[in-house]
Amino acid sequence: MKQFNVGIIGATGMVGQRFTTLLENHPWFHVTALAASARSAGKTYEEAVGNHWLMKTPMPEAMKKMVVFNAEEDVEKITSLVDFVFCAVNMNKDEIKALEETYAKHECPVMSNNSANRGTPDVPMIIPEINADHAAVIPAQRKRLGTKRGFIAVKSNCSLQSYVPAINPLLDLHVTKALACTYQAISGAGKTFETFPQILDNVIPFIGGEEGKSENEPMKIWGHVEDGKIINAVEPAITSQCLRVPVSDGHTAAVFVSFEKPATMEEIIERWETYKGEPQVLNLPSAPKQFLHYFREEDRPQTKLDRNLENGMAVSIGRLRPDTQYTIKFVCLSHNTLRGAAGGAVLMAELLAAKGYLD
Repeated sequence: MKQFNVGIIGATGMVGQRFTTLLENHPWFHVTALAASARSAGKTYEEAVGNHWLMKTPMPEAMKKMVVFNAEEDVEKITSLVDFVFCAVNMNKDEIKALEETYAKHECPVMSNNSANRGTPDVPMIIPEINADHAAVIPAQRKRLGTKRGFIAVKSNCSLQSYVPAINPLLDLHVTKALACTYQAISGAGKTFETFPQILDNVIPFIGGEEGKSENEPMKIWGHVEDGKIINAVEPAITSQCLRVPVSDGHTAAVFVSFEKPATMEEIIERWETYKGEPQVLNLPSAPKQFLHYFREEDRPQTKLDRNLENGMAVSIGRLRPDTQYTIKFVCLSHNTLRGAAGGAVLMAELLAAKGYLD
């Protein structure tokens, strides 16, 4: 596989920091540019982050002395150094959308962890194991932007990275609707227990904007490409409640799924245990060997589902039970800053590289 030089836009934030650790020894991607806001520009990465390093692993040595660029003002310099960028910035949506389009129009593909372009019809929102075929919309986006190489691809919200993968293999059993109650870790808000003391011994029963994303984004993921845009699916209908809980990493979901006809427990388990997506077929570097892991009842005592399965890139599922004749319920868990954010974006980039979109 070709080697790629990559940049991280928003490198000083929590997701940006996660990108640096994931890319430190990546076999395909080599970090050659770090960028952040004006207050960090001109400093070394080590100076810019200061005492706000939030990862459990040390800052990559090779990046400590890299000088941080201004993400908004140094676009030409950054794009001259990289083949594509990862983007995870803390700005308002209009500013993010403009920034990402600026990079794309400089012929620099953007792997975005931001929400600003998730609703854009010709911007693919890819969970690699589910809708790799949505990359086919990229030529239409390039035509709109007037680019040859540049485009934007986005990750979905991290809140749905557990239950959408769990529901996806069941769609052929005619799923009609689903209820997902998510219990979301504080790292999803860019927080640690030190910076978010009010979460201790507490549950916050509302996260602004999360429920809309959790209900609407799956419709785009399950949609199809037609006439240069992604047409959203209309079913299954999703409803959700999103709660913030005192957990460092990992988003859990309690899920109720209804079918048009009764489905057996063994039919469901078999689909979870044998499911493979294109990353597994292509054996991409960040792809888990097994995407979905079901913890069977006989495996108990089961103290907890595992957010760190396969380096945090797999989804764990447990407590499958019938609810009514047409409805089942289960619990699932994914690592939100790995599977849901930075790691998922790296896997998306690997997929697009393997399919030739980053050449």
